Amino acid sequence: METITSVKNPRVLAWRSLKDRKGRLEESAFLVEGARMVQEALASSFEVKSLLLREDYPQPDGIPSGCRVFRLSDHVFQSVCDTRTPQGIAAVLSLCARPAEGPRLLALDGVQDPGNVGTMVRTADAAGFSGVLFSPDCADLFSPKVLRSTMGSVFRLGFSFPSSLPDALEELKKKGFSILSSQLDGEPFFERKQVSPSFVLIVGNEGNGISGPVKDAATHHLRLPMAGGAESLNAAVAAGIMMYDLVRDSF
Repeated sequence: METITSVKNPRVLAWRSLKDRKGRLEESAFLVEGARMVQEALASSFEVKSLLLREDYPQPDGIPSGCRVFRLSDHVFQSVCDTRTPQGIAAVLSLCARPAEGPRLLALDGVQDPGNVGTMVRTADAAGFSGVLFSPDCADLFSPKVLRSTMGSVFRLGFSFPSSLPDALEELKKKGFSILSSQLDGEPFFERKQVSPSFVLIVGNEGNGISGPVKDAATHHLRLPMAGGAESLNAAVAAGIMMYDLVRDSF
């Protein structure tokens, strides 16, 4: 076990760079903080490259072979973490996720808010979805804010990042998937026509909704009814309602 006491240490500089998307891509890694997230990471299929412990934090059990453990002095550990009051444990993981596969998929088309992205990933996990597709202009799944919002669900789902979401949806449609576009000018969601057992639910950008090419790939264009005066729902709230209704017969 190596002890690090300087913020200028090359390893520390690399770990600190993981707070930004550029650094994550350059290092092909991301960082998670806190006992719960680290425990989830250790039990997942992700490769845990390094375990970072504050100097006073006990070493946990179940550290995989090949994972290096580092002790960091308090100020060094603080500099690596994104949270203001870190718990004392963090892990560096390989930036490699299993692909989004299975019959129930969520697709995010330009969703920008990290809290919304993380909440939708967490809800998809809770509702029994198997994976999430991200368009290139979505908030980064592996950013600290998104990871915290997933509450560990990032380790239980598959994720795909197609260069063209419309093309990816067209390929799924050829395989028999229903493609459900959630949009304000769609048909009533609760009166929808038959949906295939294999489907993709698409949620669009908070301000602009779903893009034209993605709408064109959809087999269903649906909206949630609103009896009150609100013009729209928060994207994550709307996604949660639709996800649970689509799978309610499986509970």
